[in-house]
Amino acid sequence: MLKPRIIPCLDVDNGRVVKGVKFQNLRDAGSPVELAQWYQDQGADELVVLDVSATRQDRLAMLDTVEHVRQVLSIPLTVGGGVSSIDSAQRLLHAGADKVSVNSAAVRDPSLIDSISQRLGAQCTVVAIDAKWNFESDQFQVLTRSGTDAQPLDAVAWASEAERRGAGEILLTSFDRDGTRSGYDLPMLKAVTAACRLPVIASGGADTVAHMVEAFQAGAHAVLAASIFHEGNYTVRQVKLELAEQGIAVRL
Repeated sequence: MLKPRIIPCLDVDNGRVVKGVKFQNLRDAGSPVELAQWYQDQGADELVVLDVSATRQDRLAMLDTVEHVRQVLSIPLTVGGGVSSIDSAQRLLHAGADKVSVNSAAVRDPSLIDSISQRLGAQCTVVAIDAKWNFESDQFQVLTRSGTDAQPLDAVAWASEAERRGAGEILLTSFDRDGTRSGYDLPMLKAVTAACRLPVIASGGADTVAHMVEAFQAGAHAVLAASIFHEGNYTVRQVKLELAEQGIAVRL
């Protein structure tokens, strides 16, 4: 079994790292290459790079950004943004990604998960699920196109289907918590990890190490964070040391 992982996230727009709240009001956070190197030096287990405008602009994530990040990185790299076919997934892998993250296109055509998994392997097939609580339907509703399109799809059921179709990992992001620094969405995390046996990366809302402890206790196999790292509240090393002190068996 993998040890609990700490994964910084770089949301990239036009070649720059950005950060917002609930996917909106994006502000510049720096160079993806410099931040990738910085987080690796701090002891990050993996890195996620998401091109946040690729799907809205009907294009693939910027390959030159992936190539430049790969040049300074030796840890596993997951890349998402505009992946809509086997060809686009292969292009990201050739540019330097170890795993590809699919989201909107997989919701439109779930067989894309099967195709990528069968052709390229489950180990590099990550299904990203963005979701928020819907009071009317009493479920966690899947969102696509960077949170702009609500789908008539339950996130828990979708995670189970992704597993059946050959996904190797779930990247679960709470729209309600994204950028709010109010803690991970534990009810959603518990529901998804109970329904699916895949490793689940918890994303959206991290502010303290205590929030990460809660996520691991709720079933997360990894925690993703951006704001606390970009804004210098913690280094990855500090997070890992505090987690170890609280009994979480991270890789030091």
